[in-house]
Amino acid sequence: MKVAILGSGNGALAMAFEWSRAGHDVYMYDFPQFDKQVKAITAAGGIYSEGQMEGFQPVKYAGHDVKLCLKDAELVFAVGPAYSTEPFGKVCAPYAEKGQIFVVCPSSCMGAILFKNALGLKVDDYSIVVSDTSTLPYAVRIVADGKIAVYNRLGGGVLLATLPSGKNGEVYDKLKRVHPCVEKAKNIFQTCLQNANPMLHPCITTLNAARIEGPNDFFFYEEGVTQGVGRLLKAIDEERISIGKALGLTIENDPHISIRQGYMTEENYFTGYATAPGFKGIKAQTQLDYRYYNEDAGFGLVLWVDLADRLGLEIPNVRAMLRIVSSIMGRDYKAEKARTLDTLGLSGYSMEELLNIL
Repeated sequence: MKVAILGSGNGALAMAFEWSRAGHDVYMYDFPQFDKQVKAITAAGGIYSEGQMEGFQPVKYAGHDVKLCLKDAELVFAVGPAYSTEPFGKVCAPYAEKGQIFVVCPSSCMGAILFKNALGLKVDDYSIVVSDTSTLPYAVRIVADGKIAVYNRLGGGVLLATLPSGKNGEVYDKLKRVHPCVEKAKNIFQTCLQNANPMLHPCITTLNAARIEGPNDFFFYEEGVTQGVGRLLKAIDEERISIGKALGLTIENDPHISIRQGYMTEENYFTGYATAPGFKGIKAQTQLDYRYYNEDAGFGLVLWVDLADRLGLEIPNVRAMLRIVSSIMGRDYKAEKARTLDTLGLSGYSMEELLNIL
């Protein structure tokens, strides 16, 4: 089977490696400005990996010809941060083929909807199937050009949702053969809300802002999560879960699903993170102008607040965190509306209608 991977970051390389290892023909695309890993993969003829996935796997093509990558591909993975979803969709739009399956991995706040919009399709146009996942199937880092280290190949807790929902079983069957961690979600609201990054990253960053802007490095989880930080994480997590409940969804608390994924060993919000094997050795970012704010607050928290507004929910800690992060960064993330139901083209639907459509 021909599998196309959009992106050349940590997750994209791991995805390409694993699908090649499973015996599939892998083609990789990224935009011309992101050519470092593309050149390395082309020169080597594939990708090297160490850690929980080891060895070398060939890649049929790595480059900037998206038409070549998409032609006759059965599966297409868009692997990147929230801000990459729309550009990937737009560059694919002229070449996407009826019957193809696109998977936004991870969802990054209802990524399937945004990707479908970028393809020029209405939400109820099912000529092309678009799925998304709650998180990446890996904890992985690029350690050299064309080489990755996989610290955690997740054992479970990667939720999958599909538009249309009736196709979720078909996509699940394809992915499960390579990713045993994949589980069926009820809808894309569930894949969105099950991703806890908007709960984790802005909170830990904010309560360690002086250290991040200071001269000394520190470990983001091991040293950055104390008892007080853990209490705020718990409060924000409970509000995230309440949004899911209002939508008729069961959202697992993050320590619980992190144990299932293989990151953590304790189900609590303090030592669970501070001693987690899967978070050990992760250094804090060196500046506040970073994706932990710009993506996880600017996209994630903004969408959570927008959903809560539509549902009439009080989520005071989430709202406060978004306001504080905006003040710290000198910008109004909520007013920017990087990711809301309106920007997703869904403002004309009631919540009941959305739950039926999605």
